[in-house]
Amino acid sequence: MSNLISYKRFSDLKYVQRLFSPLSSFRSYHTKQGVFGFKPQIHSPPSINAVFDEGSTLISRNQNSNLLRLVEAYRRYGHLKAALDPLNMHEAKKVPELCPSFYGLPDVDHNLNGIINGWKTNASTTDIVDQLEKLYCSSTGIEFMHIESLEEREWLVNEYESINSQEVDTVTKKEIAEAMIISQNFDNFVGAKFPTVKRYGGEGAESCIPFYREIFKLASDNDAHHVFMCMAHRGRLNLLTGMLNCPYELMFSKMKGRNELPPGTKGIGDVLSHLTSVTKLNFDGKSVSVTMLPNPSHLEAANPFTAGRVRAEQQKIQEGDYGTGNMGDRVICLQVHGDAAVSGQGIVQETLAFSQVPHFNVGGSLHLVVNNQVGYTTPADRGRSSRYCSDIAKSIGVPVIHVNGGDPEAVVRAARLAWNYRKTFKRDVFVDVLCYRRWGHNEMDEPTFTNPVMYSAINSRSCSIPEAYYKKLVEEGVMDQEAYQMLLANHTNQMSLAFKEADSYSPAATPTYSQVGEEQSKSLKTATEDVTSWDTGVDLDVLRWVGARTVHIPSNFSLHPTLKRGHVDARLNKLFAGTNLDWSTAESLAIASLLYQGYDCRISGQDVGRGTFSQRHCMLVDQQSNEIYIPMNDLGTDGTQGHLEVANSILSEEAVLAFEYGNSVGRPDALCIWEAQFGDFFNGAQIIIDTFVTSGETKWQLQSGMVMILPHGFDGAGPEHSTCRIERFLQLTDSREDVADCDDINMQVVNPTTPAQMFHLLRRQLIRPYRKPIVVAGPKLLLRFPAAVSSLQDLAPGTSFKPVLDDNLESPANVRRVVFVSGKHYYALHQQRQEKELKDIALIRLEELCPFPAFEIQKIVTKYSNAKEFIWSQEEPRNGGAWNFVEPRFRNVVGINLRYSGRPVLATPAVGVSAMHKVEAANLMKDIFSS
Repeated sequence: MSNLISYKRFSDLKYVQRLFSPLSSFRSYHTKQGVFGFKPQIHSPPSINAVFDEGSTLISRNQNSNLLRLVEAYRRYGHLKAALDPLNMHEAKKVPELCPSFYGLPDVDHNLNGIINGWKTNASTTDIVDQLEKLYCSSTGIEFMHIESLEEREWLVNEYESINSQEVDTVTKKEIAEAMIISQNFDNFVGAKFPTVKRYGGEGAESCIPFYREIFKLASDNDAHHVFMCMAHRGRLNLLTGMLNCPYELMFSKMKGRNELPPGTKGIGDVLSHLTSVTKLNFDGKSVSVTMLPNPSHLEAANPFTAGRVRAEQQKIQEGDYGTGNMGDRVICLQVHGDAAVSGQGIVQETLAFSQVPHFNVGGSLHLVVNNQVGYTTPADRGRSSRYCSDIAKSIGVPVIHVNGGDPEAVVRAARLAWNYRKTFKRDVFVDVLCYRRWGHNEMDEPTFTNPVMYSAINSRSCSIPEAYYKKLVEEGVMDQEAYQMLLANHTNQMSLAFKEADSYSPAATPTYSQVGEEQSKSLKTATEDVTSWDTGVDLDVLRWVGARTVHIPSNFSLHPTLKRGHVDARLNKLFAGTNLDWSTAESLAIASLLYQGYDCRISGQDVGRGTFSQRHCMLVDQQSNEIYIPMNDLGTDGTQGHLEVANSILSEEAVLAFEYGNSVGRPDALCIWEAQFGDFFNGAQIIIDTFVTSGETKWQLQSGMVMILPHGFDGAGPEHSTCRIERFLQLTDSREDVADCDDINMQVVNPTTPAQMFHLLRRQLIRPYRKPIVVAGPKLLLRFPAAVSSLQDLAPGTSFKPVLDDNLESPANVRRVVFVSGKHYYALHQQRQEKELKDIALIRLEELCPFPAFEIQKIVTKYSNAKEFIWSQEEPRNGGAWNFVEPRFRNVVGINLRYSGRPVLATPAVGVSAMHKVEAANLMKDIFSS
């Protein structure tokens, strides 16, 4: 029986629509109405009716089915035979499916209606194969047949065959040549002036420069507002100076070892290959802003950060899910990868995995792979298990366009196709430019040690890619020798003058170049060397109002009965009484009060809508319809309130945290929270913490007020569910152990013990005029612990976060032992003291570990003038927790020698056997209270 669908059924458009419905049409996110930050199906791709012309296309395909199979084979496998390598090191693969005899096709004329687009109506088999070879097996190859949507595949066929049949106009050819010549001349100049500087030049990859230019031009032509891009080191300096208006004076000053930050700026700057730029580019009377975002040397870590920065900008201008139009219409995300990194770094897969997820979608990212065909020293056949470095794109069903970097015009066509696809379908798209690396990993490297054959091919080239293309244009009469020499002379003179002025250059003196962090300077101040306290209290009537609205349920909403009793009714009772406010209530009051004041808030992480411990429930699901309702977005303030975006994320830490960091940088006027399921899960994002969160301000002048909530506390849950590794975060701070800390610390680390403290911490993040990231060792047991409660009065005007909580003993003079503690361990000690009815032991809580509250500690300690012993007690092992951080600060700054009390050193954060945990917990109490 034939496996072909009969013509009668296949020509029925409605049947085909049902058969090939795209996955995106089913993405409803539990809501037909949408929630803040997500609108279902706001973008409509071309319908299948536009693809098929009243059935005539289907009739032709049915009548020429074997020819169609040949054509489809070229579309599926043509890239395997394409001449993609500019070094010609690989033989073209023999593909049996690309032979007409494979389908029994004689060399006769065929009707091509609906089979090959933009060509002839009729052609012989031989002519058809020649045309297919030109389209699919020349210097461009495309992979798209893995895409699920028939609409997308048919659109790509039309667009690809149309664009690749077009000649590049003369003006564009000259612009391509000039851009590559300038790039090459920059590398030659710098190579001569700075022979020992690692610049990671663009030699061999110059054809990527026309790609950037084409994307920026298309962005301006389409009235885009901003392009945010990230890229690693290869060719970065060429793009910055040649197109993004980074002054040559700055570049050469940096190469001479000077700081790129303006004089008087606090910060250490970053290495040459991480320079950034913000500029406005003009094309044919239109302009577009382009920001080259900073990147760390962890090459792909900048990609989700860039996506988060784009999302923040889209919210700022109220695009797509936040307002009108579609995501990605006016703010564009351009991610540039290296071949080894894009296939080797897991963060790429994580970033792609959330590319179409609600609250993370940016309208599709443009991806360029600068494919050197070698990693540091590792050739491609040992650097991955897949054929192409870009095969990761297939995991989300998006097209990949492979281009020979030796054909710059093909690269420009690929850029156009990529742009049009992203614009049409609002999905990611990859362009893989196969090029080469003229030198080793850097200019000081000797590549022939490990890749002699490749570099023999590189060194035997008669001319570079720019030179070869220039000669082609000379033969075509598009350029001449005089214009070429004038371009080189003018560009060289410009660089020579800049080289002379580099020694006296001051970054602040150049209006055409701006550090990325300067975008924030208009709205934020820099933290000072003072120690400040902020009134973060709120009028009690406002708190009662917004508190009630956090559990307001529409009359037609079917609420889960357990939530009616334990969440809604319980919260209303607490608000009415003004006492026993639990953790989630205080958190909701903090967020709702900020929303009431007009601030936006975003909370992200795995299951944050409900909360890992079923404590939050800021996002409710109708038990009948599956519809979602977020009460805090309905405070009843007549449209003046801010909005809460609840972003339940994919099961990722690294990429999601990078995304949220980017979001927080782009929206310093909004509260951005990332919560881990358990505190120790942060270590999946350690790269982001090390290279962005802790150091973004000192390297790049980026302020972030991101809140990281990491559930923490020893309760017998084992090695992986007990600690957020407070010791690691404290080690990453720039706190000094010999001088008192001030506000200007790179990162805050807190371990609060009351809901009121959490309330004030969250509000403080936005009330202060500067931004600092904060790590909250969040509670687990304390979320519902009867003793860990606060009153409304604790949140009233005039109240604030307290870095240290003193004891409330009636007779401080009788205290002989002062125990300092942080976090939930306080409650275990407090309970034991009550049971033993001891009055001579004071328990003092350090709620804020960094900045270290030396002044507050000194003031409190003076009360206990008769104390003989000072102890630091912690749940964590001695080689973990805060001990190694607080001990030298108590000794050097406060003037107190502490004795340690806690678990002994351990190779894991906690034991995994419950019986052992109980013994350890009992020993902690004995050490404090037995003598």
